[in-house]
Amino acid sequence: MTAPVILTLTVDEETQAAWDALRRRWFPPERLLVGAHVTVFHALPGSHEDEVVADCAAVAGSTDSFTVAVDGVRSLGRGVALVVRAPELTVVHARVRRRWAGWLTPQDKQPLKPHVTVQNKVSPQTAAATLEALREDFGPRAGTATGLAVWRFVGGPWEPVKALPFGG
Repeated sequence: MTAPVILTLTVDEETQAAWDALRRRWFPPERLLVGAHVTVFHALPGSHEDEVVADCAAVAGSTDSFTVAVDGVRSLGRGVALVVRAPELTVVHARVRRRWAGWLTPQDKQPLKPHVTVQNKVSPQTAAATLEALREDFGPRAGTATGLAVWRFVGGPWEPVKALPFGG
């Protein structure tokens, strides 16, 4: 069985550092296996990894960097996420989603709701307290999307496959 493939958005170093700091502060340490990220696709079939990389390279090469706005925070019930708005990401997602329609999971067939999970799998009370705290200060309100990253899910930390910068 081939490990599933995950596709994420990459952002500028300053934004990534700010998001990682929030995740380190609020995420349960024993569950913190990967850095902060915006997931574009959650579980692509590993048997299509080469196709995923090739398609993402083509899309990334023809896409310019763009602004991602953080519009606030939202509850995940047992966690909290930053709400990310980036119309260009929706276009990127749609372009590859059409190519991969035949083998997407039900979760990956859903419309994209870009976010950064800064806390997950905590009690509802802890999540509610975090939500209130983050409403006061959730970090930078904007950053720059710089490309796509393909990862292999191998159980714990993700294994990097390929970073694909926008604009080639």
